[in-house]
Amino acid sequence: MQSKTDVLFVKPNNQKKIFQDLSKDFSGIEPPLWLILTAAFIKKEGFSVSVIDAEAENLSTDETLERARKEDPLLVAVLVSGTNPSASTINMPGAGEFLKALHEKGTRALTVISGLHPSALPRRTMEETAADFLIEGEGFYTYRDLISLLKKGNPKVNDFKVKGLWFRKGKEILSNPRADNVNDLGVLPMPAWDLLPMDKYRAHNWHCFSRVDKRTPYAVIYTSLGCPFNCHFCCINSIFGGPGIRYRPVKDVLSEIEYLVKNYKVKNIKILDELFALNWKHVEEICDGLINFGFELNIWVYGRVDTVKDYMLAKMKKAGINWIAYGYEAGSKKVRDGVSKGRFSEKEIKEITRKTHEAGISIVANFIFGLPEDDMETMKETLDLAKDLNCEYANLYCAMAYPGSRLYEDAVKQKLPLPESWSAFSQFSVDCLPLPTKYITSAEVLRFRDAAFDDYFSDPRYLEMIERKFGDSAVNNVKAMREVKLKRKNYTLDNKVYFKGTMEAI
Repeated sequence: MQSKTDVLFVKPNNQKKIFQDLSKDFSGIEPPLWLILTAAFIKKEGFSVSVIDAEAENLSTDETLERARKEDPLLVAVLVSGTNPSASTINMPGAGEFLKALHEKGTRALTVISGLHPSALPRRTMEETAADFLIEGEGFYTYRDLISLLKKGNPKVNDFKVKGLWFRKGKEILSNPRADNVNDLGVLPMPAWDLLPMDKYRAHNWHCFSRVDKRTPYAVIYTSLGCPFNCHFCCINSIFGGPGIRYRPVKDVLSEIEYLVKNYKVKNIKILDELFALNWKHVEEICDGLINFGFELNIWVYGRVDTVKDYMLAKMKKAGINWIAYGYEAGSKKVRDGVSKGRFSEKEIKEITRKTHEAGISIVANFIFGLPEDDMETMKETLDLAKDLNCEYANLYCAMAYPGSRLYEDAVKQKLPLPESWSAFSQFSVDCLPLPTKYITSAEVLRFRDAAFDDYFSDPRYLEMIERKFGDSAVNNVKAMREVKLKRKNYTLDNKVYFKGTMEAI
């Protein structure tokens, strides 16, 4: 009996475990870009494809399973990825639960798992999940070759000579060499936006501070893949096999944005690139195209203190780039040096922050507490720098040893305590467990981070700035966000009892 669909791509629902009550109103619901990019490539190769985004549609595991049965696919693909380096690992619980349900409750489809986390830990992922196959790396060619093989009917184990593929032979787990990356991104089609429930996605609350009631529709695009840097806390390059960057043709980027605006009325856009503001020729051509369109867009991008130049900023703002996310990471240069992020000084940090604000661009300031060289004093330096810069939003993270990162490799070698569950890698989960540093415990890092969050977002100077730039609705949104208190079970890992409250209590 022939299947209705060659491959069904599924994004399981994991929002509540990742974000707790922040998932109700404040977190973004982002389109699964890697999933629909892969789906479009497979469709272009002549195969039939369908998609279930259980997260966007808020489907339970059983509801997702029932939808999958109706599709009657030859292959069910769970692509565990996201639009930031941590997203793949923290989505593993939902992926594992769905694959287990497929295996136990009966479906004739074979299953495959892919994405950043599976690429970082392929053998362990095969051991921990019920997937029949695993795809290591970007996956485009491996998906194509695997589906071609399965469509021939009843392949034997010896037939699975597909690059990038992990598979089972009885209880044994076998693998092939990695497949090549797609060097010319121009061969990749536009992501399959038509397969998604586009009315279900919403931007992050801060992205729309100017209109917090207009967070939908929302889209995520890429203009490049990879990153030329190798920061110790980042795992993004594990899916690509190492540092490096490839650029998408500018005409394809502009065509996709035009398509999203005209077909779905999208205004809020995140550019996925790990480092958009790097190659000025590429950036300028995109900005010129957006300016010529004349669309009213609200875009945010990633930049680095040492790659964004003041001559870029005016044109980026004119093109609709209203937000830049900078990875400041730490207030102490010694701490930044310890994770290969020390190429710039505090003076340079303050200079590019000032110039970005002068250009009318808002900043998402990323800081990390609990990097290997951190102690209580250096974490206080980081918080002081954050408050001094007074950016429009701050992501205050704990250092996590994400699989595929140098921090993870070092933690394994040093036998540091790592989370027992993948959900504990989420910054906002109940069981969140950051790394200890050389000087302080995981519990101290976690308590400091949560207190720092309250401190930053209740600062009168910050709230006055938000009111001046965005109005009362944004201030009220910040206050409501701050009222959501995260439940944590790891505040007392060091067998001491601490008061959970202001910075003065730490």
